[in-house]
Amino acid sequence: MPKKTTKKTTKKTEELDSIVLMQGNEAVARGAVDAGVNFFAGYPITPSTEIAEILSRELPLRGAAFIQMEDEIASICAIIGASLAGAKAMTATSGPGFSLMQEAIGYAKITETPCVVVNVMRAGPSTGLPTSPSQGDIMQSRWGSHGDAPAIVLYPDSVKESYELAIRAVNLSEKYRTCVVLLLDEVLGHMREAVRLPDLRKHRVINRIKPTVPPEWYKHYDENQKYLSPVASFGEGYRFHVTGLAHDATGFPTGRPAEVADMMARLKKKITSNIRDLVQIESFHMEDAKIAIFAAGITARSAKSAVMMARAEGLKVGLLRPLTIWPFPDDAVRKMLKNVETVIVAELNQGQFLREIARLIKDKDDSDIVPVRRVDGELITPAQILRIIKEVN
Repeated sequence: MPKKTTKKTTKKTEELDSIVLMQGNEAVARGAVDAGVNFFAGYPITPSTEIAEILSRELPLRGAAFIQMEDEIASICAIIGASLAGAKAMTATSGPGFSLMQEAIGYAKITETPCVVVNVMRAGPSTGLPTSPSQGDIMQSRWGSHGDAPAIVLYPDSVKESYELAIRAVNLSEKYRTCVVLLLDEVLGHMREAVRLPDLRKHRVINRIKPTVPPEWYKHYDENQKYLSPVASFGEGYRFHVTGLAHDATGFPTGRPAEVADMMARLKKKITSNIRDLVQIESFHMEDAKIAIFAAGITARSAKSAVMMARAEGLKVGLLRPLTIWPFPDDAVRKMLKNVETVIVAELNQGQFLREIARLIKDKDDSDIVPVRRVDGELITPAQILRIIKEVN
């Protein structure tokens, strides 16, 4: 009997230990640590500061590096340099800081340097409403940097998913050698939920591919079928050049049209050729839906509640929620909205997702795509969405 009692107590304790009350920003920090991030550089800015605060404590305990920089430009440049030296590197910011980082984000993309930028969105423009939620950086996360460049942008809707997508963001940056953006919003960053964290052993942690060829054969921007290539770090004995100029396979500047075209194609195709690996989308009650709601992040939680309220009244409503917002899930959205009569696009901006939905379902009239927007620092409520559902039904 004593043995059985002990076993049951231990099991119960393990179950309790796996449930943690945590904030969204805390979940991101914990996910970053579990993904192997060992360098963080950042500058405090509401509403992302908790990520830096937590990592300033946790990383040194693990023999990793944390540094507070003088501003956001220095922060993004520091993580690029650390990544080139072999670190898994991350920074976190909000709208104004994200704007300052754009040129260096483009530099990380053209040099194919793995890193992660977390942007906990707040209402803007400029200083705006620092402690209020917004989804105003959807387009900036894709097009903020000048020139054509690939974009991988993830957006969770819960504290648990903030943890999971933080790990995924680090993994994708290492795998595809690019700067990955993880978007949150102020409410998601600051809200607390009881989270049952998954067993870390079930999460795959991806490390960058290292070269196996002799140093004299090494090409820092080598071609292969999947547009993924090994990457050496500074100090490992491999000679390569890093520049923001258009460059050839060894990294040295070039103006030859064929080599520039090859470089640009590689940047694009390593994203477009791996869409199935990159895109994640949730379908909620879409099987028989005549009205679909498209929403992401904190707004998707209100939308999901509105769907359940509408279903309780016999209305056939469903929800599409992208976890990967860039590359935009074109094929999945087209397929899932094929038999839908009306699409409600709910977002905390003036219509950034709306443009993408209109682009994909050109066969529908403008009246079949209904916006629900707020830009006053308040959330879109389930009741607000339900009211629109009833109006268009």
